[in-house]
Amino acid sequence: MSELATISVVIPTLNEESALPETVQRAWNVSEVKEIIVADGGSSDRTRDLAREMGAEVIDSEPGRGVQLRTGTKRAVGDVVLMLHADTWLPADAGRAAINLLKRPHVVAGGFWKRFQDDVPWVMRGARLRCRLLLDMYGYVFGDQCFFLTRETLERIGGVPSVPLMEELELCRRLERIGRIELADATVTTSWRKFEKLGILNTYLLMAKILREYHAGVPLEKLRRAYQEE
Repeated sequence: MSELATISVVIPTLNEESALPETVQRAWNVSEVKEIIVADGGSSDRTRDLAREMGAEVIDSEPGRGVQLRTGTKRAVGDVVLMLHADTWLPADAGRAAINLLKRPHVVAGGFWKRFQDDVPWVMRGARLRCRLLLDMYGYVFGDQCFFLTRETLERIGGVPSVPLMEELELCRRLERIGRIELADATVTTSWRKFEKLGILNTYLLMAKILREYHAGVPLEKLRRAYQEE
């Protein structure tokens, strides 16, 4: 593997004017970040303008996180490609942690530990433990953990799957054939706005239902509609 030094951050967006500025600023605070690419799925607010004002490259994409990530990552030039949700904050040491992880033998991709940005009800605590259990039991790193891998590896597996939902799980499936996925020694902080909107119990039930039906082979477009209708 060639020496890893630079990171391209790719953020899929759709009407994220309130969340995006803080996310972009924190990403620029990571010294290894060479570029930030915002792949926008048709925002009607100031998302695009704000991203450009903060030095990000903005590209238009068909809506859908998998499609947007595929479009954005194709433009990436960094040694490492990091996929970042618009409401997830990177710590300053994220770049060093990601690169160190990818230098380990047999590791082909990774994510970070996570916690929530605000104080959350006790029932939602234990996010770090859930990160470990999901990876150990199922081999998954979810999108709000900031999935990352080398650009070379991403090209090797054919890029981000152009799917309407579960793109990170599809990536994990492809990558497990060629190496290990691990957690880097850094912690991101993510929003719990989905939980606030739907309610904690309803959100966990929805996530469990989507995962169960995904493993049962339900078409991803049907899962996407069910997820967005909530």
